[in-house]
Amino acid sequence: MFTAKASLTPAPRQKRHEVIENDEFAGFARRIIRAHGRRVATGDVEALRDLVALSATLDNATTDAVVGLRSFGYSWAEIGSRLGISRQAAQQRWGGDRP
Repeated sequence: MFTAKASLTPAPRQKRHEVIENDEFAGFARRIIRAHGRRVATGDVEALRDLVALSATLDNATTDAVVGLRSFGYSWAEIGSRLGISRQAAQQRWGGDRP
């Protein structure tokens, strides 16, 4: 009988549908960003550039997350549905050649 070597067989992926820590962590991040905006609004003009740079940082983090989810085995359809976009839109945005 032929059997695959256990060390070469990938473990089945496990989905975690409800992770409370992620919701709390995301809420924390949103509060920090809003606080930064309020700080700039009170006259900290020097911090305006840093606030705008957060947008690029968020885009890069999203790309890292999507690439990671794809390597974990999630389909473009699953990713797109979580983002409220089509499979094709998700693949067009994040599916290009990555370094």
